[in-house]
Amino acid sequence: MWNERYTDTFASYGTEPNDFLRDVAARIPAGPVLCLAEGEGRNAVFLAKLGHAVTAVDLSDVGLANAQKLASERGVTITTVVANLADYDLGESQWAGIVSIWAHVPPDLRARLHRACVRALRPGGAFVLEAYSPAHLTRPGVGGPTAAELLMTTEGLREDLAGLRFEHCREVERDVAEGRFHNGASTTVQVLAFKD
Repeated sequence: MWNERYTDTFASYGTEPNDFLRDVAARIPAGPVLCLAEGEGRNAVFLAKLGHAVTAVDLSDVGLANAQKLASERGVTITTVVANLADYDLGESQWAGIVSIWAHVPPDLRARLHRACVRALRPGGAFVLEAYSPAHLTRPGVGGPTAAELLMTTEGLREDLAGLRFEHCREVERDVAEGRFHNGASTTVQVLAFKD
């Protein structure tokens, strides 16, 4: 599915970073940043322009090829890794920041992945997430999974990410404007949390 989407339309979700990431990016300490389910690289390229060494992981080789193209156009370098998040080793105390924007995965994998994120952050490292919430299913905006179990709640995120200090963990209603596939009135969850 993802290779088809990224082949059919370049910049399916736009070329500019996610709004929430842009708002909190200055809170990510200097150092390497990992972007999960990064698709075509708009967030990774934005963070690389801020001076981070960025690794973008995604299942789609087509999406990551587009990410490299965007990085080249913007004059930055990113590392791309084609991998299934179910199998990818995030390491331990490795990352100054981990970014999860629209990384909707099944609940059992999500819990494992988020625990791995806690382990993989360096002390002081930042975790940034935006995802669609179940309330989005009643909103007119376009985007996100249609299966409720793939959506995220603040309660579930606090449980999955136990061990981090939350600065923001909230559900918000906002207009999303990210290419063809994420736009309109939406309900999302946003997290900014730190490893002490």
